Amino acid sequence: MAINLVKGQTIDLRKGDKGETYDLSEVTIGLGWDVRKKTGGSGFFSKLLGGEEGEEYDLDAIAFLLDANGKVANLGRTADINGRSIGLYEGDIIYFNSMRHPSGNIWLTGDNRTGAGDGDDEQIIVRLDSLDQRYQKIVFLVAIYHGRQNHQHFGMVENAFIRAVDRQGHEIARFSLSGDATFNGMCSMIFSEVYRKDGTWKFRAIGEPHQTDSFVDLLKSGYTQ
Repeated sequence: MAINLVKGQTIDLRKGDKGETYDLSEVTIGLGWDVRKKTGGSGFFSKLLGGEEGEEYDLDAIAFLLDANGKVANLGRTADINGRSIGLYEGDIIYFNSMRHPSGNIWLTGDNRTGAGDGDDEQIIVRLDSLDQRYQKIVFLVAIYHGRQNHQHFGMVENAFIRAVDRQGHEIARFSLSGDATFNGMCSMIFSEVYRKDGTWKFRAIGEPHQTDSFVDLLKSGYTQ
């Protein structure tokens, strides 16, 4: 049975609290969220005042692969993709413009731009048992694309969660986080991390909000050499 985590809690990903063992050869880190509907109605004046329902939020899942020093060692390169200059390409950062790690052991399944529907809105899949030893930790973040420009923040996001599911489809752990007034103006979130410890992998619930809507700002804040 999956463990429902609280902020700051850490568990062993390989062994459950009842002695069960999980298959970490391929772990799905699933993220989901809903956007709280505005209550201003749908009339003409309501729309002028921003009360229209159905506003789309584009939340992006990002992963940083860290070395023993807690840093992203490979920032990738700048690539010309379909006429666009893309930075941080094929490095140790998984995001919407660089969805698969060069090792092939971690990848983002796709960019859900609205969070519509039930279940996981985005998934990052990791072959934990195949990751090179130089990767000691993976940090998972969520950022609202153009959140500050669009006046969107985590105070308007509810039913947000991150969960870990093993290769056999067993949910190992889940960390749920719904927005409240403390998240107003916060456009990104360091959601959780997995890290090596004593020959296994640990999962820690973090839930640390930030005002920036750019994961690059978070990257520069302490994850680079």
